[in-house]
Amino acid sequence: MDDLLGDHTWVTDGGLETDLIFNRGVDLPEFAAFPLAADPEGRRTLLDYYTGYAAIARAARAGLLLESATWRASPDWAERLGYGPAALDAATREAVTVVREACEASGARHVLASGSVGPRGDGYRSGGTDADEAAEYHLPQVRAMAAAAADLVHAMTMTGAAEAIGVARAAREVGLPVAVSLTVETDGTLPDGQPLGEALAAVEAAAAPDWFGVNCAHPSHLLAGLDGGAWQQRIAFFRPNASTLSHAELDESEELDAGDLDLLAATTAQVRERTGGVRVLGGCCGTDARHVAALWDVASWAV
Repeated sequence: MDDLLGDHTWVTDGGLETDLIFNRGVDLPEFAAFPLAADPEGRRTLLDYYTGYAAIARAARAGLLLESATWRASPDWAERLGYGPAALDAATREAVTVVREACEASGARHVLASGSVGPRGDGYRSGGTDADEAAEYHLPQVRAMAAAAADLVHAMTMTGAAEAIGVARAAREVGLPVAVSLTVETDGTLPDGQPLGEALAAVEAAAAPDWFGVNCAHPSHLLAGLDGGAWQQRIAFFRPNASTLSHAELDESEELDAGDLDLLAATTAQVRERTGGVRVLGGCCGTDARHVAALWDVASWAV
């Protein structure tokens, strides 16, 4: 399969859920943003959110890769919100439709609409160990994304190799390219203590994705896990947290930690230098368009 990213670098968006909750005053039960896509006001909010990143992509003369608001759109989480399988399928398709609409209206040189798949459990705790079960679990969500014409699937905040393998297998079954982004703790290892390089190798051997990434960790945390191995060159997606706090500390915090922009930009630059292959750059928890603009060294951008 040809590399969908081509020879381009890509601006992607930031911490959707934390931006909506803390900066825009939107209530997100169970941290789920996907219900907004079916509500006229919620849809406008999502499109406004995406607009800032489109402006950054234009200013940076980069491609624009936007993620659907579906990180929590998996059966277990959706059931808590009253969504059965049919309603969840429709909601997932609608969220992908919204992100595609944002891409088409962006004015960016190149655009990709990505279907975001989050972990079955809590993104701050280690996940299950059965890759086949994970593939079966995530397949309906991935199938809905394919039906809505997503360009790729992005498994984000994966806490272990097994679930990452499962999402990759599901994406392959429906014929979509797939990126797998793992998350790390402050020492650069996965929540279960596995070194990042070992986890990437396990996923690569069982169900090689098109790209690897890291998200939901400050750059300084990722730097702690880089050992100089060749595996580092496989990291193409990077979406850091704004805060240097640990996952446990963030989980207990009731206020947004927007971090230190200068530190975020400096340590992200170190990550890019040491890995050499980051092509898709955005943010995760605590970040918004200001943070992503800083990562791209875009001093002047306008919506």
